[in-house]
Amino acid sequence: MPNTITPSEVQEHLTCGTCLLIDVREADERMSEAIAGSIHLPLGRIKAGELPPNGRQVIVHCKGGKRSDEAASLVPGALSMAGGIEAWRSAGLPTVAMRASGMSVMRQAQLVIGTCVAAGTALGAFVSPWFLVVPAFMGIGLAFAGATGFCGLAVLMGKLPWNAPRPATCCAVQR
Repeated sequence: MPNTITPSEVQEHLTCGTCLLIDVREADERMSEAIAGSIHLPLGRIKAGELPPNGRQVIVHCKGGKRSDEAASLVPGALSMAGGIEAWRSAGLPTVAMRASGMSVMRQAQLVIGTCVAAGTALGAFVSPWFLVVPAFMGIGLAFAGATGFCGLAVLMGKLPWNAPRPATCCAVQR
């Protein structure tokens, strides 16, 4: 079990400039909000041996704390922020809004797929069996995404105007 640190202690380290805060969440999670001053290095890249630069105390965080515990166990001397960004927000600490939409791209893709499957199935049952092509197509797309790790719908949705990244600002906004 890695050593943990509270969000308020992390804030003190960030203010003093004595730590390197690493966000180990996936890119689509970080795109909605981040902690000002953190850098992005997903857990998968740390597992692949890409370690952060030395020199300052390394502190890692994720959404709720599980992935950061795993990342901290892979980086010698690293600390895991207890509770992740959810605990940071609960402590009333500021985050930076990274894009206009508060919903992750993957959640948006799931919403679109679920709606298309439900509509296609209902239309197939009540209008014409040809509408069953829609849920079949969505199922094939999900199977492909699961097998390859590439979701074409999520890529397309990430290009929509409300998902465009906001320029970084020096000021954190309370969310």
